[in-house]
Amino acid sequence: MKVCEITGKVAIVGNNVSHSHHKTKRKFCPNLKTKRFWSEEEGRWVTIKVSTHGMKIINKKGLAVALREAVAAKTIY
Repeated sequence: MKVCEITGKVAIVGNNVSHSHHKTKRKFCPNLKTKRFWSEEEGRWVTIKVSTHGMKIINKKGLAVALREAVAAKTIY
């Protein structure tokens, strides 16, 4: 399953709607990229699968804080 490791975004299901309003199922996939980030605390490259929204979160908060919050959010559920 394609999942963003920061935001937890997954593919959702919806309908293709034609001009005549016939509906067929389709998937809306998140914009995921496999990206390497430099971790200052570990002193190494970390490769994660992240959405573009997740990249903005990492740029704003930093890699360590974003990963810590992502792990904390997963333990709640």
